[in-house]
Amino acid sequence: MRYLHTMVRVKDVDESLDFYCKKLGLEEIRRHENEGGRFTLIFLAAPDDKERALADQAPMVELTYNWDPEDYSGGRNFGHLAYAVDDIYETCARLQKSGVTINRPPRDGRMAFVRSPDGISIELLQKGEPLEKTEPWASMENTGTW
Repeated sequence: MRYLHTMVRVKDVDESLDFYCKKLGLEEIRRHENEGGRFTLIFLAAPDDKERALADQAPMVELTYNWDPEDYSGGRNFGHLAYAVDDIYETCARLQKSGVTINRPPRDGRMAFVRSPDGISIELLQKGEPLEKTEPWASMENTGTW
């Protein structure tokens, strides 16, 4: 058995791709439009997993867009997606600069949380050992829920 993907329902494809691809840095691997079922599936992978994902050998995020409008609530009850990053401080600074709220700052140099436009919690973890604690992150308070 191997892990394949996590499916997240989204309300707005453009807004979601802006967050997951342009801001978070994932890359679109493939897309499937199903006219009969009235939905679109978009598979995304982390840059370091792209080549393996193209061969279906790496886990991905599947964004599911249902063409008929629906309200989705309780994104947090789904849990969260988690990604390892090379530099947690740089990643959080880049996300913050692009308008993403850092809900749980990386005070410990190891872990942070943000949310997608659809309320899905995204955990960011420092690759390897935690970075040395530094400001402004070390004293930054939580914002909202994560």
